Amino acid sequence: MSSEHEQQRSRLPSEHTEQPSDEPWADLELTLPHNRSPTGIVSFVECALVELTHEDVGAEFVSTSLAGVKRTQFIAVDDVGQRFKKRFFDERLGWHETTISREAVRDELVNRLTQRSSLGSDVGQHSVVDDQDKFQVMPVPEL
Repeated sequence: MSSEHEQQRSRLPSEHTEQPSDEPWADLELTLPHNRSPTGIVSFVECALVELTHEDVGAEFVSTSLAGVKRTQFIAVDDVGQRFKKRFFDERLGWHETTISREAVRDELVNRLTQRSSLGSDVGQHSVVDDQDKFQVMPVPEL
């Protein structure tokens, strides 16, 4: 009970969902840009990795730029959470899949979530890209 209370307290007000959920991973969502500290990002990523290891969920980072939408997904492939399947989608190249270590997933997520955004608010020659980069944890079938 106290850990649930601590989780509620540690979330930013903008990160609360309209509908409460009993799933521990349901609120593991972050839109860039954000105002979390680097230490807060590391903690957030560690929480996500724990959920990926112990639940039937995956993580997805979606970035939008002038070059199109790119999706990177991570799913644990062993029971101890040391190996992950990384699936990457680029509108121009399609899907690519590889297996990487927990450390590589952690480093990649920390790096991506500490950056401002891919190009979400930049102006191109013909239009403005206004979609925000987003990270979220969701059930594997929804990826």
